[in-house]
Formats: sequence, structure tokens, C-alpha cells
Amino acid sequence: MTGIQSPLTPFLAEQRFVVLDGGLATELERRGHDLRDPLWSARILVERPDAIRGVHLDYFQAGADIAVTASYQASFKGLAARGMGASAAEAVLTRSVTLAREARDQFWSECNDPRRRAPLVAASIGPYGAVMGDGSEYTGTYPVSDRQLRAFHAARLDVLVAAGPDLLACETIPSRREAEVLADLLEQRGDLPAWISFSGQDATTIADGTPFADLVRSLGQAGPVVAIGLNCTAPHLIAPLLQSGGDAGEKPLVVYPNGGSIWDARTKTWSGEESVESIPGLVDRWYDLGARVIGGCCRTTPDTIRRIRERLN
Repeated sequence: MTGIQSPLTPFLAEQRFVVLDGGLATELERRGHDLRDPLWSARILVERPDAIRGVHLDYFQAGADIAVTASYQASFKGLAARGMGASAAEAVLTRSVTLAREARDQFWSECNDPRRRAPLVAASIGPYGAVMGDGSEYTGTYPVSDRQLRAFHAARLDVLVAAGPDLLACETIPSRREAEVLADLLEQRGDLPAWISFSGQDATTIADGTPFADLVRSLGQAGPVVAIGLNCTAPHLIAPLLQSGGDAGEKPLVVYPNGGSIWDARTKTWSGEESVESIPGLVDRWYDLGARVIGGCCRTTPDTIRRIRERLN
């Protein structure tokens, strides 16, 4: 199918970049919420939705042009394990988009910012491995068939699209296989643009060992995919991965690294040296390598996003 209209285009035409928000779960933890739960940030989506709305609002005030919803680890399968039926799970998924839209509308109605366009809402489509809660979103090794993987993503995607986001964020995708399943679903629907971003494992490949360059080339042909990139990847790997990826054509590259720590799926904690403070200083290099949609993932905060926007401005 032919490409569909990208909501990123007007932002890029006016300011030459788009600023993403930062770590949602990180900010919830900083505010005292316990996320050591199979649902992770989706637990707060169920129990304290007002807290989710507040974090979205703070990121808009820090300079974000896009809020990514709290649906990364929310799914029919994961919510069923909490005893929720299909209608209750659907309400939770819908709420994730509603909260981001409400925060956006509040920000824009009160805005004294020189920005000319209201921010966007991107509905998060996390990988199958996120629901498993065993760290397999960083390997792509799943005990399911392609058909099962497709059914898992299709059910959640349909509900999130119906909730009315501006685009979809298919993020932390660890494998070519899962990316192809998602791209095919997007092509079949054809009614909402999306970006697909991968977790990188070294200077040239994503988590399952696929060269990032191969994915840039193949996804460049997918009409609904309006941006391609990297997220939840250590900051020092972003530039070499972008270099290895080559030219994405007319599609912008999206990058939002984590703080450089390592996620322990057993204890639900981060360990190792963090390099969040280095991120704003790396933005110029990423921009030179084609990144136009830039923000932060796990361990980044509204202050990180504020500094990224200041650097890009």
C-alpha cells in the first residue's frame, strides 16, 4: 500500500525535530509508586490513573511533543492473569490513551509555550516479551508461533486504535520476526501511522542479532511505518547503530535510549552504571546521523527531556 499521512511531518517542517517524552515507569517510581509487579507501569494504570495523567502533563511541560501511553505492558493476556475479563481489560487499554489525551488537552489549554502545534499521543505497543515479564523483550525468544504472536498484537492494537491516538509506538521490539508481524498488521489495517523502534544489543545489531541496516531497508517499504529507530538501548550504542543503519529515505529516524543500566527481570530492578546525564550532550551527533524524533526511555526524567529540547532549540 502507499504511505499514509504522518503526523510527524508538520512538526518536522516547522521545527526540524520532534521531542519525545521520557521514562514513564521511572517517573512513577520516583514519585513513590511500587512497580515490582508483572503489570509494571500498567499496575498504576489500573490502581492510580491520576498518577499516569500527572506524569504525562509534566513531560509536556518539560517540552515533549509526544506522549507515549502507559499501555506498554498492558494486554488482554496480562490483565486476565489479574482476573480481568475482556471488557475490563479493554477499558484499561482505552484508559491509557484517554489519560494521555486529557493531559495533552490540559497542557495545551494552559500553554504559554511558543510551540505552534498541540502535542501528539502515541499509543505504546510493547513486545510480547514484556507481558511474559522474564526479560525476553531483550532477546525475542518466545515460546509462541507467528500465528499466536499475531493474535496477541492484533487484539490490543484494535482497542488502542479505537481509543483515538495520533499514532502508534511499536517499541522495544527485539526481533525481525516480531517487527514483520507488526508491520503486516499495520499494512492490513492501513488506518493509523506508527513507528517501530528496536532494542539494540551492540553497534550494528538489534537484540536477536538482526543487522539494524536490514530493518531500516525493509521497513522503509511499509506504508504505515512513518519512522524507524531505537529505544531502550544504551546511549553509547545509538550513534554506531544509526551509522550502521544507513539512509532511511524520507522516513525520520527515532531514538530514545535508556540510561545505560541493565534490567533484571527477576528482581524487577535496574543495575549498573547509569549515563542519563550524557544523553543531552549526544543529541547533536544523533541529529547529524539522521535522528529527528528524539527523547528518552527507562531512567530518563522530565529534566532529561527539558535538556534535550534546549539542545535541539
